[in-house]
Amino acid sequence: ALVVLSAPNYPIGTIDDVETIAPAMAERGIPVHVDACVGGFVLPFYPEAPPAWDFRVPGVRSISLDAHKYGYAPKGASVVLYRGRENHQAQYFACVEWPGYPVVNPTMLGSRSATALAAAWAVIHRLGIEGYRGAVERIAAATDRLTRTLEGLPGLRIVGEPFGPLIAVTSEPGPDAIDPFNFIDALKDRGFLAQAQPAFRNIPRSAHLTVTPVTADVIDDLTAAIVAAAGAARGEPAPQANLALVEQIAAEGLPEDLAEVMATLEALPPEVAPGALVQVLAGLIDPEGSLP
Repeated sequence: ALVVLSAPNYPIGTIDDVETIAPAMAERGIPVHVDACVGGFVLPFYPEAPPAWDFRVPGVRSISLDAHKYGYAPKGASVVLYRGRENHQAQYFACVEWPGYPVVNPTMLGSRSATALAAAWAVIHRLGIEGYRGAVERIAAATDRLTRTLEGLPGLRIVGEPFGPLIAVTSEPGPDAIDPFNFIDALKDRGFLAQAQPAFRNIPRSAHLTVTPVTADVIDDLTAAIVAAAGAARGEPAPQANLALVEQIAAEGLPEDLAEVMATLEALPPEVAPGALVQVLAGLIDPEGSLP
């Protein structure tokens, strides 16, 4: 058994209660892994101290963080940290059950380029502690500005209590309700892209924003666009599923506005949606007249 906690999770940016859960699992002999792939290069430098999430919490046995996210390195180099060398060595792969040379690798993957690793090393050493601290200060200021803007908009509400650079907003029921999919299309018309997130179990459909240091450079334009987009989408009917869109998109490609597309994807059964996505993408990238 393994318990995986997030610091923070990607969809809505909230940090799990590591401080409570990890010690409780340790008492039961259950290891806890903290997925800090987003927060690993952010939370240690945040101006406001985050909830406890790392090895300072008893029971946390391993932590993952991605250098290609807020470490600003190219994709292909990620980090897994362990409490204790015995835990680290559990990820090694060794094999002598073949007639060739003895194989031993620190991961399951053996034949991979060290280019991404070298690039990550260079970026991390170039930025250093002060570089990351400065970047996170810009992120925190931009996130605070966005949060205050979004909280002041009738018809929208922030999902959960996020900490850090990820924010999701959903519709606040009532006559001023703003459907997040309509909001995303209206925001795109004003020069900014947000990520559409279909409803999932008890989490409503939402619009996702990922804040970076660059966001601080355009924060005035972005907040103005958010206010204008909210005004344009406020009170508009929520988009509904239209199953005819699946064949239409496969034949003609994606439409300019995606609110109805996302509503349709949201309505598809889980066993059907992946196949539909494959067909749509294949229709977009396969050369015309390609052989079967």
